[in-house]
Amino acid sequence: MQIILIDRVEGLGQLGDVVKVKDGYARNFLIPSGKARRATSAALVEFEARRAELERVQAEKTAAAQALADRVNGVVLHITANAGPDGRLFGSVTNADIAEGLAKFGVEIERGMIRMPNGPLKEVGEAKLEIGIYADITAEITVTVAGEE
Repeated sequence: MQIILIDRVEGLGQLGDVVKVKDGYARNFLIPSGKARRATSAALVEFEARRAELERVQAEKTAAAQALADRVNGVVLHITANAGPDGRLFGSVTNADIAEGLAKFGVEIERGMIRMPNGPLKEVGEAKLEIGIYADITAEITVTVAGEE
């Protein structure tokens, strides 16, 4: 299916790009979330008429995301969890726990933005995690897990 991107989509394209994607991806995700429209001739004409407004909105989103990334980048978050004598946690520290910890700093991050490539943290220690804020804007935080017996 041919679509026009209304917003930047990581790995797919920029605002205004006409790309071909699988039908299900377009129908189930891109179009309902407002990131794309079907690439019909009428939609292309309408898009060109609204292009300046859409670029302004995208610039505002990018600026806000960059400001948030600057605030979050380099934050060291301390989380205390129950742990055994060998340093393994009873349970784990998930992205929801990290989002809650960042909220205490006054930073509202959705838990889905927190990238945990090795899954939840299950041991005492430090871990560097990446937060995908918007398209290609990311921030890096350090999570220190301390155990309490």
